[in-house]
Amino acid sequence: MSLFRSSLVHVRRRALVAAAPSLVMAAGIMLSSGAMVRAQDATPTATMGIVEAQDALPECGASELGMLPEGTEAASVYSVVPEESEARYRVQEELAQVGETEAVGKTQAIIGQIGFDADGMPVPCARFDIDLRTLQSDQARRDNYLYNNTLEAETFPLATFVVRQVEGMDAPLEDGQEANVSLIGDLTIKDVTKLVAWDATVTREGNTLTGQAATEFEMPDFSIEPPSVPVVLSLDETIRLEFDVTAQPQA
Repeated sequence: MSLFRSSLVHVRRRALVAAAPSLVMAAGIMLSSGAMVRAQDATPTATMGIVEAQDALPECGASELGMLPEGTEAASVYSVVPEESEARYRVQEELAQVGETEAVGKTQAIIGQIGFDADGMPVPCARFDIDLRTLQSDQARRDNYLYNNTLEAETFPLATFVVRQVEGMDAPLEDGQEANVSLIGDLTIKDVTKLVAWDATVTREGNTLTGQAATEFEMPDFSIEPPSVPVVLSLDETIRLEFDVTAQPQA
């Protein structure tokens, strides 16, 4: 961990980092982790967005950033490949002298691990961490405002998602198979954690897993203050988050 901590000092705030593990693990923050379990129903039932709390969902203890908790029993562990993964936000806005447009911010500063049992099913406590300080859009002024005001990224540098349940998968993926699933888990942004459902598609090709997931919520749900600057004439407070991930077996 000392290598990761020392590297943080030299990282520029919004640098698009391909070596995401060094960047994100440097934050030295421990966040609570959820769990991933087998779905009993082969049809996804959750609606995208914030969902009601469910007592039946499993719990996990704290873990290090982007890692399964120590002692997790997994026959195989897949780790996110940052340079082949991306997290995005999308927000509709109206700008002076521009008109209606879509603001899109991206980053590849992502780390995460997913464990599987001997039958090829996910085990509890899969976790993903994203460094919000590295988000970049097509407007530097927007990025600066989000960094310093909207997201308060210096104080809250990470967004964390832990998957507590998968709906729509009741058997391991075969080679070349694609499955549509719902991911139910804890999303933490700033100092707010909500149970959120994501629409997702997962695919296995050889030893590589790929997935695309999306969810939506309102800015106030996570104590996010909408930008208030003259150039922004209007803003839709709905945020769409998208997550494309590639993962491969950990050596």
